[in-house]
Amino acid sequence: MMSKYTQPNFNKCAVITIDTQNDFSLPGAVAEITGTLNVIPQMKLILDACRNRQIPILHVIRIYKEDGSNVDVCRRELIETGVQIVTPGSVGADLVETIKPKNAEKLNYEGLIEGSIQIIGDNEWVMYKPRWGAFYHTHLEEFLRNKNIDTLIFIGCNFPNCPRTSIYQASERDFKVVMVEDAISGVYDKGIREIQSIGVKVFRTEELITQLASKFEEGPNSI
Repeated sequence: MMSKYTQPNFNKCAVITIDTQNDFSLPGAVAEITGTLNVIPQMKLILDACRNRQIPILHVIRIYKEDGSNVDVCRRELIETGVQIVTPGSVGADLVETIKPKNAEKLNYEGLIEGSIQIIGDNEWVMYKPRWGAFYHTHLEEFLRNKNIDTLIFIGCNFPNCPRTSIYQASERDFKVVMVEDAISGVYDKGIREIQSIGVKVFRTEELITQLASKFEEGPNSI
């Protein structure tokens, strides 16, 4: 149910992309998440619309050290056996080329692991998260509050895990939350109903872009 407290404010919004990295997204990649390649065109449409309107974009990624020391316990043993997934400095750990800003800065993996939020383009950043949720042991909330952002738009890779967890974490911090169902892989009907029950607004790409265009005419983001 939508209320005045959960209604998205597209004049104070940011887009959060989740784990749209080569190792999770490309066909035949070591940890390919089925369906991610199919949502990348919609992601690009959203990101381009936001870039044109100077809406902040934050790409949230995973990085697995080769020794497995920073990896969640369900995957740590796999990495310890020598399987390399989103290894620092690897092509697999990088963002999918299609969603990067023009002339994107090269990722500083050491700095990201230490907790920095790296600017990679005009009004566009990358941040590392050590576990499923984007707010867990990160500076994300402080970053968003400092930019006067109260509405988050989630797109990206593998809804059941990291996007879903990040959406719940955003909701419990009283952010207004939007999920774009055709720009996230792994979406399923029950999951949509469950997040709608906590006030998350579910859009499709075309509908979201129309909303952004309408709200932008009323005034740009206040950041």
